[in-house]
Amino acid sequence: MTLYGLGLGPGATDLLTVRGKRRLESVDVVYSPGRLSRHVAAEYVPESKLSDLEFPMTTDPEELQAAWKTAAAEVAPKARDADAAFVTLGDPCVYSTFGHLRRTLRDQHPTVDIEVVPGVSSVTAFASVLGVDINAGAELTLREATDGAAPIGPNRLILFKVTDAATTYEKMTEAGYEVTFGRRLFMDTEEALVTDDPDELIDRDYYTLAYAEKREAIGPE
Repeated sequence: MTLYGLGLGPGATDLLTVRGKRRLESVDVVYSPGRLSRHVAAEYVPESKLSDLEFPMTTDPEELQAAWKTAAAEVAPKARDADAAFVTLGDPCVYSTFGHLRRTLRDQHPTVDIEVVPGVSSVTAFASVLGVDINAGAELTLREATDGAAPIGPNRLILFKVTDAATTYEKMTEAGYEVTFGRRLFMDTEEALVTDDPDELIDRDYYTLAYAEKREAIGPE
């Protein structure tokens, strides 16, 4: 039997892949780490199949490791007896809780078979909403930008987890970047926001990303 790390896409229920849908419908139990992923999964499987796993919003390594071990101990016996899925927004291998669970399972429960079902990530989905064309030959770097971080350097950046938009914006513009923010893009249950004004993003939100491009890379209009 197999545990599937299954990507649900960026949040809209109709952006789940065909393979993801088939796997969801075929497994015996679907584990969800949060409200938004549960919402997408519930579009395709009955409530009786859904099971929640709790992961604390903390950076404390001991608390996180304890949560991953607890989750792995719950998932492992189910995945040995029947097919199961752990669902996550986006792709299971890109900024996902699934990576921590997979490493813990490999360490603590090595007999569990694991397979990844890729999902549409906001890494790619953002471009259609922000109106960005990533042309052939253009370099694009993916970075995390929590708590006002501004990882400057490359000409084009996608910034994840922009929880202090104002500070990140100030630092990036001073370094010569044009910055556009996207919040909760493609989420059926939320109102998406696209803006270049950080004052519209005064609250901290984990699901905020930004596209930053150096002005000299943009070229003349």
